[in-house]
Amino acid sequence: MFARLLPWKRGGQDLRRADRWIFGTMLAFGAIGLLSAFVLTVERIHLLQNPDASLSCNFNLVLNCATVMKTWQASLFGFPNPIIGLMGYSVVVTVAMAGLAGVRFPRPFLIAAQIGYGLGLIFAYWLFFQSVYVIEVLCPWCLIVTFSTTLIFETLLRYNLRENTFGLSKKAHATVLQFLKADYDKLLVAGWLLLMVILVLAKFREGLL
Repeated sequence: MFARLLPWKRGGQDLRRADRWIFGTMLAFGAIGLLSAFVLTVERIHLLQNPDASLSCNFNLVLNCATVMKTWQASLFGFPNPIIGLMGYSVVVTVAMAGLAGVRFPRPFLIAAQIGYGLGLIFAYWLFFQSVYVIEVLCPWCLIVTFSTTLIFETLLRYNLRENTFGLSKKAHATVLQFLKADYDKLLVAGWLLLMVILVLAKFREGLL
């Protein structure tokens, strides 16, 4: 029955095409996240060398990396948060490249990866809401990190749901497959990201200009 419903069940070519989209998207945003973490690390070093340095991501009072970097939230574990990004996104890029190469991951690995991606997502959104409502200043590179992490989590979740990594019953999995076929997961992610944009605009309004 599933073979009639879903393109990736109709043949190996469709399955490979779906995997290329999933892991290609994961690779693209993993690379963007890695680049963002790298730039933030370099900017953090500049700030340590010169606390009054004008960073490339300082645009105005609202969009200002330096202000965010000087808060305790920017070093939650005693070292700059971007170091976590450098490690985490390197793993994401590696997983994505392996996926594109056709590696079939074992179930325990996929579950562990989903948990790791989920923790990264929670951390990214904790920083996002701290930045918006507590620090009340935005770090542009951090916003890119939040956006990238959201899409990375979604790509792996879509893959795991399709492959039934979480061991759902046949009936529940059939429902999930129809949900994925209609791309409702993508709509949910798009709606969530739009909500975040609205929250930022509602909070800062003209301060962003």
